[in-house]
Amino acid sequence: MASPRRKQQQHGDGDGDDDSYSFRYLSGLGNSFTSEAVPGSLPGAQNSPLVCPLGLYAEQLSGTPFTAPRARNLRTWLYRIKPSVTHEPFHPCQPAHRRLIGEFDRTTTVATPTQLRWAPADVPQAPPLDFIDGLYTVCGAGSSFLRHGYAVHMYAANKSMDGCAFCNADGDFLIVPQQGKLLVTTECGKLLVPPGEIVVIPQGFRFAVDLPDGPSRGYVSEIFGTHFQLPDLGPIGANGLASARDFLSPTAWFEQAHRPGYTIVQKYGGELFTATQDFSPFNVVAWHGNYVPYKYDLSKFCPFNTVLFDHADPSVNTVLTAPTDKPGVALLDFVIFPPRWLVAENTFRPPYYHRNCMSEFMGLIYGIYEAKADGFLPGGASLHSCMTPHGPDTKTYEATISRPDANEPSRLSGTLAFMFESALIPRVCQWALDSPSRDLDYYRCWIGLKSHFSHHDTGRQPVNLQTRMAQTSSHHYLPSSTSKFTQISQVATE
Repeated sequence: MASPRRKQQQHGDGDGDDDSYSFRYLSGLGNSFTSEAVPGSLPGAQNSPLVCPLGLYAEQLSGTPFTAPRARNLRTWLYRIKPSVTHEPFHPCQPAHRRLIGEFDRTTTVATPTQLRWAPADVPQAPPLDFIDGLYTVCGAGSSFLRHGYAVHMYAANKSMDGCAFCNADGDFLIVPQQGKLLVTTECGKLLVPPGEIVVIPQGFRFAVDLPDGPSRGYVSEIFGTHFQLPDLGPIGANGLASARDFLSPTAWFEQAHRPGYTIVQKYGGELFTATQDFSPFNVVAWHGNYVPYKYDLSKFCPFNTVLFDHADPSVNTVLTAPTDKPGVALLDFVIFPPRWLVAENTFRPPYYHRNCMSEFMGLIYGIYEAKADGFLPGGASLHSCMTPHGPDTKTYEATISRPDANEPSRLSGTLAFMFESALIPRVCQWALDSPSRDLDYYRCWIGLKSHFSHHDTGRQPVNLQTRMAQTSSHHYLPSSTSKFTQISQVATE
């Protein structure tokens, strides 16, 4: 996917190379933005004048049908030096990329209800792999052609994309870097995305991924036929979880140079096709609209949690959702498990044991996941499919129930895990099942769970709700100098 890098003429907020580029972003998710790299390049009174300012071409990129309801209608007008249609015909990519899937059926993938886990895969030193070369599908469901479904990919890249751009005609990419920053150049501008942040590239945008820190690996979810949006907050109210203002989109930036042999790599039906042109696709001088790439810093997520008893359902940690036509049923939710306080009383605080009508693919960006003491490592992954039992491993369970300070508030820190959760049942790629990174002994982490049942055990008395409320109403907690919470008797005022 490479050709020799040539000296280019670049324009935007901070002309010159990437080291001197000043990243400026537009704040808000779902906003209608305007941006121009050259003052006066954006038409003022209409979208497509007879002659655009500065001799530019007007081109619309539509993310929804023209007749979609206004509240969900997505499109952006791009004003570019040459239109994107100026390229040679597409041809199947040679050699073919054999590890990308867009149709999930018996001919391409395998059904298995077994709990699956993978150790992190090392980024190979050789051969050279850019983001496209290093992208591979793990599992998914549905069909990119039928415009319904999703795919979960992972990537491991050791070089920047050079002389080529990627375009996903199948759906939206949500990219979660785990190791190494990504510098993502899009038709709307540039986004710098370190681990701990995510970037969403909507369907149809051309983009290139550079690796300013060297080798990078991470996770990618892809959705067919819909787009990500913020979840409804319901009884939470108007504020909390991910705030729309913390999502950042790029400002206009363009490069102008003669680039013979520049390659557009288009993902179409899960297959890759290439076409050549003699200019960079990042030649958009100005744009306006509400269909744009964006990034989000996960540390800005405002989590909600139980403050008295029981473990909250993980849906309360949803950052973005891709809804289906059924209310409350997601094609794909992106959920995180960030640092937070744990304060529930007389409660098993790690995630509960669970069988779920949804399917859960999990990854770990850094730290230790609270439900797995061993084996689930940063850069690794797990898959618990529809109605497959899962939950804390033996070591976590035994350590939790034996803690003498189990009722003391504690802060969960130094960890960031996430989940792609879907109502559709995933099929798994054979190479993922055969991967040397697959943990074939994953099931053993639960085999050691033993029975604690004793019909004659009267040593432990359950705390009923009335007792708990009586205890809570007569006490409150204040932070002490040791960052613990000291119980202070409340003075009666009656």
